[in-house]
Amino acid sequence: MLCPFCQHSENRVLESRSAEAGQSVRRRRECLKCSRRFTTYERIEFVPITVIKRDGKRESFDISKLLRGMVRACEKTGISAPQLENIVDEIEAELQQRAVREVLSTEIGELVLRHLQSLNEVAYVRFASVYRQFRGIRDFAEALSHLQNQGSRLSPEEHEPIGDPESFLSEPLTRDPSVTKA
Repeated sequence: MLCPFCQHSENRVLESRSAEAGQSVRRRRECLKCSRRFTTYERIEFVPITVIKRDGKRESFDISKLLRGMVRACEKTGISAPQLENIVDEIEAELQQRAVREVLSTEIGELVLRHLQSLNEVAYVRFASVYRQFRGIRDFAEALSHLQNQGSRLSPEEHEPIGDPESFLSEPLTRDPSVTKA
């Protein structure tokens, strides 16, 4: 570390403390030649992550874009913003720990689905419908079947009864006699 005043390379650390909410270390130093003091900051260097999209385009990993997609999938599910932020932080940390700096967008989607599956089934299906580009009801049925085969993470009392789905699908629609044709 060069002294900003005399450019001498030798100095001593007088004091170190955490700064920027633990994201860096602030150090007070004293030059051994001119005895002037100066402050340095030490931070972890994050190498940017590149996301390879389905069409082959590359773009920088955007944590806010990931959070927006998850918020949309989790609307009205009871999942709190701090829970979503924790998931996003976990995903980002996992990506930062990888040796490879390029990641497929499909890998990120699968990480999100893994977290949502254990958190909320509705959010899982919503996110999967966009991420996996569902084309019709068969795709939804396959996702629901997958959830059912994995075993529900929710206890029976957390599920709201909606009636027997088989009887719902097989019952004929009855016409309301008070409604007349125009």
